[in-house]
Amino acid sequence: SAAMSVNIHLNSPNVRYTETHIVAQYAYQTTSVHREGNKVTLTPRTTEMTFRTERRVPRLGVMLVGWGGNNGTTVTAAVLANKMGLTWRTKTGVKKANYFGSLLQTSTVCLGSGPEGEVNVPFRDLLPMVHPNDIVFDGWDISSMDLGSAMERAQVLEWSLQEQLRAYMSRMKPRPSIYIPEFIAANQESRADNVLTGTMAEQVEQIRADIRDFRQSSGVDKVIVLWTANTERFCEIIPGVNDSAKNLLAAIQAGNEVSPSTLFAVASILEDCAYINGSPQNTFVPGAIELAMQKGVFIGGDDLKSGQTKIKSVLVDFLVSSGIKPASIVSYNHLGNNDGKNLSAPEQFRSKEISKSNVVDDMVQSNPILYQPGEKPDHCVVIKYVPYVGDSKRAMDEYTSEIMMGGTNTIALHNTCEDSLLASPIILDLVILTELCQRVAVRPQGEEDFLSFHSVLALLSFLCKAPLVPSGTPVINAFFRQRACIENIMR
Repeated sequence: SAAMSVNIHLNSPNVRYTETHIVAQYAYQTTSVHREGNKVTLTPRTTEMTFRTERRVPRLGVMLVGWGGNNGTTVTAAVLANKMGLTWRTKTGVKKANYFGSLLQTSTVCLGSGPEGEVNVPFRDLLPMVHPNDIVFDGWDISSMDLGSAMERAQVLEWSLQEQLRAYMSRMKPRPSIYIPEFIAANQESRADNVLTGTMAEQVEQIRADIRDFRQSSGVDKVIVLWTANTERFCEIIPGVNDSAKNLLAAIQAGNEVSPSTLFAVASILEDCAYINGSPQNTFVPGAIELAMQKGVFIGGDDLKSGQTKIKSVLVDFLVSSGIKPASIVSYNHLGNNDGKNLSAPEQFRSKEISKSNVVDDMVQSNPILYQPGEKPDHCVVIKYVPYVGDSKRAMDEYTSEIMMGGTNTIALHNTCEDSLLASPIILDLVILTELCQRVAVRPQGEEDFLSFHSVLALLSFLCKAPLVPSGTPVINAFFRQRACIENIMR
């Protein structure tokens, strides 16, 4: 709400405000570590950097792949409901539209102390950012259902809220999408009545034309594309096909094996649009990453981190940081939405299993006292499809840890995650953070020119299960380290 908004002004010789930019001098302090036997030598280093942030917030368009799915309809409806300030009655009373679950909109950052004590402000006020109410949505779906009917099919939002939104939602219709049946579960075929035809190269051209059409007809300044469609099976990395940008583009021309999500990524990158992968499959094959770097376009992912994995990245961090040794982690899930239906096929489940299981690795590797080299906890993830529970995913976890003197500690959790209501604010955070990063440039000491962040936007890892990071960069899954990274960069 605008009422909560604060206007932050930094009174410092290191920060200049111009009409167009905020320019900040920043001393980036790092420590390089040299180890010889049991002797460790630390050398502090300081690099002076200049951060330049454009103040003008553009009109943002977001195109969702899988717009008619549970996440796509929920995030579109939520933005409409917030924009119109809707309220609706349930059996427990009146509810009001909000953005709970959004890092940027409903969490705060401590700026420091004032006469009254600590001053906390909404994350979104740290820098000029797009407000979710101002985002314009469009997108594609293999199902032709309008968004009003798709919202009803999703069974996520209360009926009395749907009734208020239906007239607006029904006017929105997804554009035909790319459908290659072998990449998703066979049980999705009955939904696929809105699909592109023609060669693979022609379909990529059509997606590019759709992006241009949306940009022009909606009057937005920039477009970000986000995949929130079905989880695909993993793609093999094949030399000569998807291992370089040149080979990937040639493979598309020849109609070789390229997944729909990679085709969307390529189309977005060629249209100079950031592309975010909200599902677990390996969309970003080496050729796609190289293409993004060549074009200077942001890519981010993989897989929205909303429920069980978010808790895991907090709990394992807590246990290992307390000197306790998690030895076995067993995670069961059952869900009844279309995501669960698609994941009931083994190859699609395998993609999800990979993204969910790597989440503890960095925390385990950080503690050689608890874990020998190569040792890690037993970790098992199970997902079952139970139609009755719908979008209310149940996640049950058991963490068994070794404690002092041969003792064991067991933590068992039952977590009901209303899947799309947890994922939707994360979709908003992802696109808003990505857009902000497009307006930030950095000049390291001694350099002439300002540079953009690396194309692989590791900053988004707080919001993703299997963070995509630049080659040679460590993957951080620990929840509070990820949050601190976003906060520190904004500071």
